Parts: sequence; C-alpha cells; structure tokens
Amino acid sequence: MSNSTIDVKPIAGALGAEVFGVDLSKPLSDAQEADIHQAYLDHLVIFFRDQKLDAENLVRVAAMFGEPNEYPFAKGLEGHPKITPLVKNAEDKANFGGGAFHADTTYLPHPPVATMLYGLEIPPAGGDTLFANMYLAYDTLSDGMKRLIDPLVGISSAGAGRVGDRKKLMNADSKSIQLQNLDKLSMEAEQPAVRVHEETGRQALYVNYIHTLKFKGWTEAESAPVLNYLFQHLKRPEFTARFRWQPGSLAVWDNRSSQHYPINDYHGHRRVMWRVTLEAAA
Repeated sequence: MSNSTIDVKPIAGALGAEVFGVDLSKPLSDAQEADIHQAYLDHLVIFFRDQKLDAENLVRVAAMFGEPNEYPFAKGLEGHPKITPLVKNAEDKANFGGGAFHADTTYLPHPPVATMLYGLEIPPAGGDTLFANMYLAYDTLSDGMKRLIDPLVGISSAGAGRVGDRKKLMNADSKSIQLQNLDKLSMEAEQPAVRVHEETGRQALYVNYIHTLKFKGWTEAESAPVLNYLFQHLKRPEFTARFRWQPGSLAVWDNRSSQHYPINDYHGHRRVMWRVTLEAAA
C-alpha cells in the first residue's frame, strides 16, 4: 500500500508490514507521523530497514507511539535510562524474553501500549522474531468461548514459572544484561482476558503464556484448561508473521493487539538490540 508520504508492504496475511521511504534519523512531517501511526494500527507491527539511529533519535522516534518508560528489571543505557540494551554474547545460552509468545510486562497495572526494538548487532542466521495477531485469535474463537472469557480477568505475574524459574532465567542473562529489582518479581496485576483496543475499538485476546497465571476468582487448576487452550490457539500459524533482523532494522509493535516470540536459535553468536517500551501518551 502506498500513500502520499510512505510505502507500506505487508509481510504476511495476518499482521506485519515493512515501511519504506522514511529516514527516521531526520525529523518527520506531521503527515509522515500520521501515516506511520496508521500503518502501525492497521498492521499491528511495522518494520523499518537500514535505519542509522543513535540513542537520542531512537527516543524521539519512540515518542510517536507513546511515552517512553523504564523497564523495571534491567538497567537502562548509560545516559538514556529508557533504552534497555538487550545483549546476548556468543557464550550465553538464554535470550531475553524467550520461551513463548507473550505481551510485554502485563504484570504492571498499566502495561506498555507499544514496544520498539532496534537491531545493532545481528547474528548471521537465526534470532528472528515471531509475531501473532490477537484480534484474529479472539475473532476465531467460538461464540461459547467468547461468552466464557469476555467477563474474565486474568492475574498476570512478573515471576510466573511456565518457562522455568523466572529469577533463574533472568540471572542466566546477567552476564550480558545488568539486572535490578529481582526482589519485585512477585508483583502482579489484573488484566482483562479480552481487551478492547483504545484506538481501534476492536477486541483482542489478552492472556499470555509467560505472565497470565490464572483467572481472578478461579484457582490455577481451574484456570489451566481454559488458559492452555487459549495459549495453543493464539499461536496458530495463520495468525503469525516472522521477521528476519538485519543491522539497522527497527520494529514497533502494538502490545495491546499482538504478541511476540524471540527465537533463541543463534548460540555461538552475539546479538545486540536496544528496546524501548511505551506508555499511553498523557
């Protein structure tokens, strides 16, 4: 799709599009910003190639999508605390955020509306990111399942253990990432099982394997059959897209309507990314 200021090319049927004709290192016009934001809403995750961005540029670009905030469990970049450097060295085994599809930090009372990830050093192969469309995940549920989950509230935990002991997993990354506040991994928040997107008005499935422990008022055992079905359903291949990173690639995804899965298949190679999470603008 092409319009007056940018060229948008979908990468899959479910979600995801590359945006061309933009140099993000330079100030953008109001029309460009509006077109980019619309592409982000339409495609849930958008990608820019061959961008040469320093920390100041990255924070400026991030502000198009929300208010940059600080990630609670890792120290930010020196001089730019709202940029989290995600480093996996060749000898590291664990990668940050790996293990399953998820939405970011749903254990916070107000999770980020968007996340931005910028590739600095990329392995020669591997390290792709999968994305899944939570509008489609919800829309394709049966009417009976929708009636069941529509009123439910999920309990999200920072320390949920479905991908292993979260503290141990995070410590496994500590050679390359400066961790902090691990005593707060017990933090929890209530989130709707089905979220109504504030900008589009569409309903999206809003439970995720890494953080959603159970439903409010239900035990974990009672919640498990429904949650496990939803976790399997939301990652159906026809709901997904896969992005191959290159140095200078930038991704921005809507944390309200999509989930993502960073693939940990590049052992023996170094990978360096900068991440910014974004709150809703005041």
